[in-house]
Amino acid sequence: MTMGADKIQVLIVDDSASARAMLRHMIETDPQIVVQNTASDAFIAVDRMKRQLPDVILLDLEMPGMSGLTFIEKIMAQKPIPIVVCSSHAQKGSDAALSALRAGALEAILKPAITDQSQIALATRDITHAIRAAFASSKSAKASMMYREESRDGKNSPDVILPKPGPNTAAPRTEPIVCIGASTGGTVALEKLLTALPADCPPILIVQHMPPDFTAGFARRLNSVCTIEVVEATNQLRLSRGTAVIAKGGSHLLLRRMTNMYTTSVVDGPYVQRHNPSVDVLFRSAANAACQNAMGILLTGMGDDGALGLLEMRQTGANTIAQDEASSVVFGMPRVAIEKGAAGRVLPLSQMAAAIMQFDRQYRGQ
Repeated sequence: MTMGADKIQVLIVDDSASARAMLRHMIETDPQIVVQNTASDAFIAVDRMKRQLPDVILLDLEMPGMSGLTFIEKIMAQKPIPIVVCSSHAQKGSDAALSALRAGALEAILKPAITDQSQIALATRDITHAIRAAFASSKSAKASMMYREESRDGKNSPDVILPKPGPNTAAPRTEPIVCIGASTGGTVALEKLLTALPADCPPILIVQHMPPDFTAGFARRLNSVCTIEVVEATNQLRLSRGTAVIAKGGSHLLLRRMTNMYTTSVVDGPYVQRHNPSVDVLFRSAANAACQNAMGILLTGMGDDGALGLLEMRQTGANTIAQDEASSVVFGMPRVAIEKGAAGRVLPLSQMAAAIMQFDRQYRGQ
């Protein structure tokens, strides 16, 4: 793909000239992405878009004149375009990013400090991946032609965190446990799923690909709208019915069994499948600790994180589900899982809560 028109066209909207220059440099390290244009505020962005629409918008939220959130709301009401938000580390920035996700943005990425080369290197990978995922979500003819899964080269497997399940693995009977993985489009999908669950649902562990500092606010938001309790993961948290635990950004979340009960383990470690936290790590831990006592659910997202772990869960007797294409924002992770034979069932998002409660009743003999 040598011509700019054949690449993913990105509009950068940020009021800082130095940030725009940095983001342009980061984005164009990817041979399939090009910066179509830049704008220092939302009004200039609208003017640029009148002349040529981008494939993806990379958006700062704190801007003069019109806020990024208002801009998102206007874009989504008129002509939806995939939007990736670049936000700050601060709680105010993470809360604004979560509001942007609810308004229709597809991804929220931490904006690196211009003077921190290590932050820039990490953010380059995250931003280019997010742009690709956002573009894939458009399901346009161009996206269908260009979209491909990223190469597995250079991606750590879950082996770097914990061992594979042994052959003929089985676990003592315990209370049922549910593990869920999601990426692009997952914040909205998880809210729809968790708000549909009753207060006595089985305990749930969740990996949603999100940056550090964002997951605490995400858990608070879900807790405020759900009947169940939703918390960010801490180490050695004893799991109980009616509670969902969100993996902390920047740390892997593992399920551990202590005799007949389950606890969490929050582990520092390298990226797995280009993510930290990784769905594969959570699912493998469930395959090791819970086996037939568990249900694994893989929701919308780009790439293949979670597919291997879901297969390992199924092989150890777990009940496994992948989200269907029609209800997925990006049918990447679920598709790979289905192709691997990891999904016992393929269901729309609207049926997930009922499937969890049916599993719970059947498992407990009710």
